[in-house]
Amino acid sequence: MSRRSRSSRSGSVRTRQIPEQDSRAFWERHLPLDWSSWPAEARLLLTLTAIWSLAGLLVLASASWWVAVREQGEGAYYVKRQLVWMAASWSLMAFTASTNLRRWLKLAGPALWIGCLLIAATLVMGTTVNGASRWLVVGPVQIQPSELVKPFVVLQAANLFAHWKRTGLDQKLLWLSSFAVLVLLILKQPNLSTAALSGLLIWLMAFSAGLPLFLLFGTAIGGGFLGTASILINEYQRLRVISFLNPWQDPQGDGYQLIQSLLAIGSGGLFGQGFGLSTQKMQYLPIQSTDFIFAVYAEEFGLVGSLLLLLFLMLIGYLGLRVAMRCRSNQARLVAIGCSTLLVGQSIMNVAVASGAMPTTGLPLPLMSYGGNSLLSSFVIVGLLIRCSLESTGLIGGRGQRATSRSLQRH
Repeated sequence: MSRRSRSSRSGSVRTRQIPEQDSRAFWERHLPLDWSSWPAEARLLLTLTAIWSLAGLLVLASASWWVAVREQGEGAYYVKRQLVWMAASWSLMAFTASTNLRRWLKLAGPALWIGCLLIAATLVMGTTVNGASRWLVVGPVQIQPSELVKPFVVLQAANLFAHWKRTGLDQKLLWLSSFAVLVLLILKQPNLSTAALSGLLIWLMAFSAGLPLFLLFGTAIGGGFLGTASILINEYQRLRVISFLNPWQDPQGDGYQLIQSLLAIGSGGLFGQGFGLSTQKMQYLPIQSTDFIFAVYAEEFGLVGSLLLLLFLMLIGYLGLRVAMRCRSNQARLVAIGCSTLLVGQSIMNVAVASGAMPTTGLPLPLMSYGGNSLLSSFVIVGLLIRCSLESTGLIGGRGQRATSRSLQRH
């Protein structure tokens, strides 16, 4: 064999190896931890999030296409906008998972107060939809502070409850008062569903941290009275509860939405009508691409598809508990519990509303319902959960992160 042929072969081998090395170096620079060192829970969470978001896009396309053609003149109108928000959300999730959890915990308090100020601003200059002022309009973008503040509620609750016994009385009163102000401001919008979800989240995290039962019991009673008072004061909430108890009493009025949702779920049968073949989405079912998107999903995929979705949510919850059990600090453990509670709890509440097990609320189905604020919040929550799993290995996070990164660079 001639030297020229050998050199040409060696050159081709080098050109093949260079792109592989470049791509490997790219992922090593951008991944918070080498992929081979990722725990099984973190890998599964990332994979399931990709499946969830892709399935959500398909369901949203089916639920919104017909209405988008009629109202916007383009069937893919909502899907295109959702894709833009999803690209931003994936980038934000990657940034969240790459950032030390301690930094997020330090930012939680100021971010919670900023969230309270923005929610208060919605009461003064917010956009009112269906009798509720929940959005701030900034140019072409609508901001819903009550959605965006959810991850920081988890983080600050973990800050407070992880070291409850060692925390001074002044700090306890400060942050408990901050949580109370947040819930009251959300109730004032009025947004009973998000306020109830936030209150339940904080209560469950306090319960997981082992706070005294008499405090938890008293708080639960106070929350129940607060919710009852909100329903009695706000007429539209009271009408929703009445229509939930008997929607057929006013089938063309307050009970119309729930009746159409139940018709959609019932017509799905065992295996569903098939993807894209829902009839209730053709302007019979109101809010079919956001709050009641599960009804469209159930009509197209039936009882089997609905059970698969519930099993999927159970798997997410199980992985979240596995991550919490492997965490090395109480703060990280509570963050994992709070993130799992938000993802699974909000999903179950959305399904319960669409199926008539709960009064109608304005909670979206995470990673499926149309809306950029919900997507951003949900992906940040997933990023925090993945970060907790990565830091449970002890290879990154805290004081050992710099030493670990130096050793990785040497190798």
